[in-house]
Amino acid sequence: MISSCVTRAVPAALALALLSGCAIVPMPIDDVEISYVTADRLANVDMDQEPIRGPIGLYQAMARALKYNLDHQVEIYQQALRISELDLSHFELLPNVVANTGYTERDNQNASSSFNVITNSQNFGASTSQERALDTADISFSWNILDFGLSYIRARQAADKVLIAEEIRRKAAQRIIEDVRTAYWRAVSAERLVSKVRGLEARTRHALEAARNVSQSGETSRITALTYERELIEVKRTLQELRRELSIAKSQLGALMNLKPGTRFSLVVPSRKPRVPTVNLAVPEMIEIALNNRPEVRENLYKLRINQQELHAAWLELLPGAQLVAGGNYDSNDFLYNKHWLSIGAKASWNLLKVFQMPAKREVIHSQERLLEQRGLALTMAVMTQVHVSRVRFYHLTRELKTAREYRSVQRRLVNQIRVEAAADRVSEQTLIREELNTLVAEAKYDIAFADVQNGYANILASMGLDPLSISETSEMSISEIAASLRGRRIDRSYIQERMWTASITK
Repeated sequence: MISSCVTRAVPAALALALLSGCAIVPMPIDDVEISYVTADRLANVDMDQEPIRGPIGLYQAMARALKYNLDHQVEIYQQALRISELDLSHFELLPNVVANTGYTERDNQNASSSFNVITNSQNFGASTSQERALDTADISFSWNILDFGLSYIRARQAADKVLIAEEIRRKAAQRIIEDVRTAYWRAVSAERLVSKVRGLEARTRHALEAARNVSQSGETSRITALTYERELIEVKRTLQELRRELSIAKSQLGALMNLKPGTRFSLVVPSRKPRVPTVNLAVPEMIEIALNNRPEVRENLYKLRINQQELHAAWLELLPGAQLVAGGNYDSNDFLYNKHWLSIGAKASWNLLKVFQMPAKREVIHSQERLLEQRGLALTMAVMTQVHVSRVRFYHLTRELKTAREYRSVQRRLVNQIRVEAAADRVSEQTLIREELNTLVAEAKYDIAFADVQNGYANILASMGLDPLSISETSEMSISEIAASLRGRRIDRSYIQERMWTASITK
């Protein structure tokens, strides 16, 4: 009894140990592996980038962002993945080709006998028609016509997903270009402001000390001295606020160009007489351009087409499936008269439950279509609103720039006159410093107003869905070539007509 219990317990224990050894438990990533991955990513985050040679201009910044920005690269790889999925879906259209080979062996003969149900007796003794060891092989071709039709529809849907990925990439590129234009001009404003603030900071400190000394000595009215001191501090505070507002622009520009934080680079600081962009298109024309080019609108149209193809697939699934099979076979059994033979066959199948599922499935597809149509209407209204708002905003920004230019001009003439008066000792040094600070504030606000106009212009281009270059143009080009192409491509009527024509042939 004890031996039989032990005999039963040993296999049970072995089975339990085997099952416990196969159990899967969570395995967190250890710190060493995390450190290794982190170090590898830090080393590769800006790998294979062209080094910075000299100051960076606007179009060079755009070129670097288009080529190296990691968010843009993610969308490029996403599109490459969709292309690979499309290539893979083409193989689903081909017949299945299956090759099999095998070896079997028995420890005894596969023998059998038969029983005669008429005479109620055994016909003959046990016999076999199979060897104990067998080698088998076959290769078969099968093609399901229904699966071919469904695979064709899925391949077309995969092709539309490639186009959707392209629109998402275009949207990312447009956003990056808009951000680069804004960050560049704000960074230029910061460069101008910082270079001039440093020279005035020491003079401002001396002026404040002098004002306090005059106030304490009683040489002038204490109210007058405190008022002057307050004005200097107010101007100084305004400059500090402007400097704080603009100080992060260069870091943002570096991030858009995929430069590591702390990377030193200088900017091309243009003169204060750059060409102010203009928009000569009417709002209805801009809306038409936007509805033809906006990535979101095109993406919605592709999703509608995918949904329509899903309805075709649903109808196709209702049909009976016909499968054709042909193959070659081999069996090493010496008892066989023919060891090699060809086989052909056909089979039809029909899932009747699909017929009952069709009304519900069709309603789901139609509901999805209605949702996409409604989303398309919402997109249309949103695009129209964005175009109108961006144009109105740009108009007001240009007016503000004009006012800032006039204010700066008056302030410049005023400070020049005060310099003349100060040279003749008719005004104090403190008054001159105050007006020079006011002049610096006027120039900084003009630069900010100009940067806002550039941002407004970039917003108009983004609202119309206009992208300067396609990814096929930038993939194999150097930074200087991309920058030259961007500099030479103006967003005029001919370019817009070209983009609209391209949009019409890709639908």
